[in-house]
Amino acid sequence: MTAMRMSALGLICLLVLACAGSSPPRQSGTSGTSDASGTSPLSLYANSLPASKPVGAVTTHTVITDDGRTRSYRLFVPAQLPTPAPLLVALHGGLGSGAQFARSSGFDALATANGGVVAYPDGVGRAADGSGGARTWNGGRCCGAAAAQEVDDVAFLRLLVADIERTHAVDPHRVYATGHSNGGIMALRLACEAADLFVAVGVQSAALEIPDCAPSTPVSVLQIHGTADTNIPIDGGRGSGLAGVAFSPPRQAAETFAARQACSLDPTVTTWAEHPDVRLTQWAGCAGTASVSFIEVAGAAHAWMGQPPHPDLDASSAIWSFLTGHPR
Repeated sequence: MTAMRMSALGLICLLVLACAGSSPPRQSGTSGTSDASGTSPLSLYANSLPASKPVGAVTTHTVITDDGRTRSYRLFVPAQLPTPAPLLVALHGGLGSGAQFARSSGFDALATANGGVVAYPDGVGRAADGSGGARTWNGGRCCGAAAAQEVDDVAFLRLLVADIERTHAVDPHRVYATGHSNGGIMALRLACEAADLFVAVGVQSAALEIPDCAPSTPVSVLQIHGTADTNIPIDGGRGSGLAGVAFSPPRQAAETFAARQACSLDPTVTTWAEHPDVRLTQWAGCAGTASVSFIEVAGAAHAWMGQPPHPDLDASSAIWSFLTGHPR
């Protein structure tokens, strides 16, 4: 694989290591071998072009939610854009920000190469009006002030998409969400409660933290998780961060979506020949055109994947490829 360098991220993440930096997305061929389940060779980046230097406009916008909060988001629009264009809503981790996640994920570079608008909203801070640092999302039981104040982040993100649609031709069949850690937990909640709007969701280092998940329409879901993640342990339980939550086992989210969408009971498993630490579990035969996948990365920790100490999987390219490969 070849890698483009990104500037180092100096933000210290105390809640869930949400702000760990990453190099921009990389691209690779993906020959693989199947395990005993007999699946096809692994191809994680097949639906995306290699990342390129970001070229486009960056602007900051605000929307006012029904609870009176003024919420902000960073918007990247490439210079070359198809009409209508896909929209990716990218959610930072706990204690992060939209601008931070833009740097650590490198989604602007993928949007430039592949054509797509990317919005990076900010979570709420500790203050009653949502200002202040330590921004978090209300993903259910996690995390921070957003969960404690029962902030309606689902409503906010619906408003955000509507705000973008007023000024840009967004393809309603290609509205996607992604997120890291607390942002990934929020994105999984969107898949449960806003599947009518978000057609596919891809996350890293996240678990499903709401008591009931009943998508109103089929939605595709990809999860990526490292076996050495101590913030959100792959087997569930209380993490090493400050979230103070005994997390559900991350894989339980994929199993929930597979069950809710009548996917096959027996998923197929593929190990990547080039990087045998990467294993893909897929549930087929889901309702509509939905797909559910879980990527387990042996030895990977909580930081956004795609840089040392675990460069074998480029999370941004894998998520972009999965999402854009699952329009509705």
